[in-house]
Amino acid sequence: MYQQSRIKTALYLAFLVLMWGVNWPLSKYALTYTPPLLFAGLRTFIGGLILISFAVVKRKQLHLKGTWHIYLISSVLNIILYYGFQTIGLQYMPAGLFSAVVFLQPVLLGIFSWLWLGESMYGLKILGLLLGFFGVASLSTDGFTGNMSAWGIILAIASSFSWAFGTIYMKKTATQVDSVWITAIQITFGGIVMLGSGSAVESWSDIAWNTSFIVVTLFISIFVIALGWLVYFKLLATIETSKVGAFTFLIPLISVIFSVLFLNEKVTINLIAGLVLITGSIILVNFKPKRLNKTSNIAIHR
Repeated sequence: MYQQSRIKTALYLAFLVLMWGVNWPLSKYALTYTPPLLFAGLRTFIGGLILISFAVVKRKQLHLKGTWHIYLISSVLNIILYYGFQTIGLQYMPAGLFSAVVFLQPVLLGIFSWLWLGESMYGLKILGLLLGFFGVASLSTDGFTGNMSAWGIILAIASSFSWAFGTIYMKKTATQVDSVWITAIQITFGGIVMLGSGSAVESWSDIAWNTSFIVVTLFISIFVIALGWLVYFKLLATIETSKVGAFTFLIPLISVIFSVLFLNEKVTINLIAGLVLITGSIILVNFKPKRLNKTSNIAIHR
C-alpha cells in the first residue's frame, strides 16, 4: 500500500511539473493571437467550468454556507492576485527576471510551512531551497537584460508571496473543504474577475479565433488549469508542503526545455547549470537526516 502511494505521488508530481512547465511556451505562443488579460481569464474560466461539471456529483460536500470565506480567500490569493500581479508586472520588467523572483515561492513556502505548519527545518533543506532558487535564476539570466523598474520587482515579489500564502492557507484548511470544489470555485471565480478586467481594458475583437488558438487554449484550460491545480492541492494533502515547493523548481526548467525543442530557442550553459542546481535542490529537500527519522523531528519547530 505504501509503495502504491509513493508511485501515485510520483505520477502526480510528474504530471504537475510537466503540465505547468509546458504552460509557459504554450501561453507565449497563444499570446500571439490574443490580449493577455482576456487570455488569462478565458483559460481560467473554462478550466473552472470543467471542474464544476465534475464537482456537481459531490454537491452535498460543497458546504458553501459555512465555508464561503475559505473559497473566497483562496480565490483571491491563488488565482486573482497571483495571476493579476504577474500579468501587470511583466509589463515593467524582463520575463526572465520576473520568473526568477516569482520562484522565490518555494523558498518562502519552506519557511512558512516551518513557521505555521510545524514542518521540519534543517540545514540540508535550507541549502536545497536556495539551490533551487539559484537554479531558476540561472535559467532566467538570458532575460535579465532590458528595462526594469521598482514596480516590476514589487509586483513579482507580491505574486510570489500571494502564491505562497495561498498554498499555506489551502494546506491549513484542507480538511474543511472538498478538494474538487475548492479548486473549481476558486478557478471559476478568478476567471470571472480576470475576464471582467480584460473586457474593461482590452478588446475581444483582437482575439484571432483560429484552430491553433482554440486547441492551445483548451489544452491549457483542461490540463494546466483544471487538472494542474487539482493535482497541486491533492499533493499538498499528502506530502510536506516544502517538498511540493521544491519540485515546482522544475517548472521553469521544463519550460526552457520545451522552448528549445519547439520554439527554436538555444541550449545554453545557463540551462545546464540550472538543471544541475535544481536536481541538487530536489535531492537535498527530500533527504531527511537519520537523526530526524529516529527522534521524530529534532529539527527546529516553532
